[in-house]
Amino acid sequence: MFERKGYELKPNPKTGRYRLISGNWKMNLNHLEAIQLVQKLYFALRDVDYAYTEISVHPPATDLRPIQLLIESDKMRFSLGAQNCYYETNGAYTGEVSAGMLAKLNVKYVIVGHSERRRIFGESDEMVAKKIQAVFSEAMTPILCVGETHDEREKGLTDEVLSRQVRIALQDLTGELASKTVIAYEPIWAIGTGNVATAEDASSGAQLIRQEITEMFGSSVASGVRVQYGGSVTPVTAPELLDAEGVDGFLVGGASLDAETFARIIRA
Repeated sequence: MFERKGYELKPNPKTGRYRLISGNWKMNLNHLEAIQLVQKLYFALRDVDYAYTEISVHPPATDLRPIQLLIESDKMRFSLGAQNCYYETNGAYTGEVSAGMLAKLNVKYVIVGHSERRRIFGESDEMVAKKIQAVFSEAMTPILCVGETHDEREKGLTDEVLSRQVRIALQDLTGELASKTVIAYEPIWAIGTGNVATAEDASSGAQLIRQEITEMFGSSVASGVRVQYGGSVTPVTAPELLDAEGVDGFLVGGASLDAETFARIIRA
């Protein structure tokens, strides 16, 4: 458990779950810029801010080692995260990074199945499931991304899409591992568009996700799963979204590239 100057990370008293706010930097920042951002974020936060949420940063793969060294040498209370991995342990997979390689860098969280990976790189639900198993095999925690497109939403397919993505991703896991999975509900129509889902939308997505997990593993497992919201989160929208029932944090994209903006979201 994290602890710094007497501030121990506390669970949400309403849910018993620990909040997690993650910054996904995507394909931005070289290692020098990444170091500057983490340092600025560190100095922008107060000690008490760490008492209410765990903070993970997810730089590009080329930045992982220098950020690992920075966090560990300066004893920063950030968790190191990665944006992706491949499901094979090694082999002729040019350009890919294995879960084992990330684990050696003390990575704690790995984003799996982000909508950009699914849409641009053609990752299927089945591939996402393999990646989740690979992440768990190296004692790391996956952040599984699920969400519907604008067309799927307009056609009333949100329930069907979320249920399918969650079911296929988790179906080969034990209940114990499923309960440790972090799931990021990222309505694709709200990513990078400026269209932010309402608190009701975020809460409804979280409810659908937990409903599917309940059917698969039971209510005790579902109640332990942390659900983040992701999609154009800002310091203005963060308080209401974080207060939405069933939401345990955020997966933040562009806003996490500015230290002060990200710090304001964390303070929510």
